[in-house]
Amino acid sequence: MKLQQLSLFLENRSGQLREPCELLAAAGIDLMTMSLADTTQFGILRFIVRDPAAAKKVLEEAGMVVVMTEVVPVEVDNRPGGLARALAAIEDAGLGVEYMYDFGAASRGGKAAIIFRFEDPDAALAALSKAGIRVPTVEELLAS
Repeated sequence: MKLQQLSLFLENRSGQLREPCELLAAAGIDLMTMSLADTTQFGILRFIVRDPAAAKKVLEEAGMVVVMTEVVPVEVDNRPGGLARALAAIEDAGLGVEYMYDFGAASRGGKAAIIFRFEDPDAALAALSKAGIRVPTVEELLAS
């Protein structure tokens, strides 16, 4: 199961994160999880919402540059080695990970959900399935 993630490019200066958060809030769009990475000149806010098309529209109408990409949620055992097992399945398939971040709201029952951006999401899904690694559904993640 793939999710649509939005990426928003922001200038790396004070106050830049507030505006998109306020715009989404005013539109009734809840951020389910997010990650912020920065360089000296800009940052990339990556986030997942229930309605990515609506969020993209709201932000673009405000003049922001937004990119939608496919990411894969992966369920890992919340214990030492849980993430390593998933990474081994990806590496054994000859695939790479572009980046990853935690979907903390979905962690429960000794399991954690990690959002991955793979160079080939479909091949990654096949490799994870072959290794017996569960990919939670959108409904499971967003029910948290």
